[in-house]
Amino acid sequence: MILKAVRDNKIQSYAIVLGFLVIVALVIYFVCYYMDLGPMSIVIAVAFSSISSIIAYFNCDKMVLAMNGARPATKEQDQLLSSLLDGLCIASGLPRPKLYVINDPSPNAFATGRNPQNAVICVTTGLLAKMDKYELEGVLAHELSHIKNYDILLSTVISVFAGFVVMISDFVLRYGFRRRRSDDDGDSSPIEIVLLIVGLIFIALSPIFTKLIQLAVSRKREYLADATAVEFTRNPNGLASALRKLQEETTGMRNVSKATAHMYISDPSKKKKEKTDIFSTHPPLSERIARLENIN
Repeated sequence: MILKAVRDNKIQSYAIVLGFLVIVALVIYFVCYYMDLGPMSIVIAVAFSSISSIIAYFNCDKMVLAMNGARPATKEQDQLLSSLLDGLCIASGLPRPKLYVINDPSPNAFATGRNPQNAVICVTTGLLAKMDKYELEGVLAHELSHIKNYDILLSTVISVFAGFVVMISDFVLRYGFRRRRSDDDGDSSPIEIVLLIVGLIFIALSPIFTKLIQLAVSRKREYLADATAVEFTRNPNGLASALRKLQEETTGMRNVSKATAHMYISDPSKKKKEKTDIFSTHPPLSERIARLENIN
């Protein structure tokens, strides 16, 4: 079952990344159209989309770590964390990912990178302070599961692309339409007017589309990561206990980026009431705990 899910994840990853390339290309095309760049709009759109995808692929982990202000972990400062990760890598057969720590009292963690050979696990100081050995092991196993299941590339690239789309869309909505209107000589054809309206609507809605993809992908893959983590540790109680502590936590992270919120093991904003609607970044912790408790 898990092997099939991994295969499906890879296929879905390629499809969604391709979809994001199209979204970025279309957004850039309409930006260029507003600036009256003519036929060059298509060339610029394709070039920007291609270059941004290459940059995102090779530097996505660095971008995400920078967004969250993470520092490298050391064996001297984080001995237990490092030892637990070494044991889990042996059990999972995965290469050892780099370890990073965020100085934040709210317990949380995420994994990032483009593949198992270039992966990173990042935890908060709050997680290290509030979890016991078996709970911390469960959280690390959960993040290793995201690496094994090839969730990390999709989640990380989505974060980078979502940031691009929101930034560009905000620029166009603030300045692009105003400039187009001030330069308008009144001779625009009906087709140009329609394109202008369609482009404006598309750019206005594109951040919403990227957010919905973030949310849907995150919720679906958390359940698989929980199940895979139990395969590594043979101890569902450790992760279940960690999730209970995360459920009881009321303090949100201080400087978390909205573009990376979906990557964390639990919602870093720590809303008081768990949400189950389409805009929820994570599945309910209560449901995840119940599934772990039902594992024999």
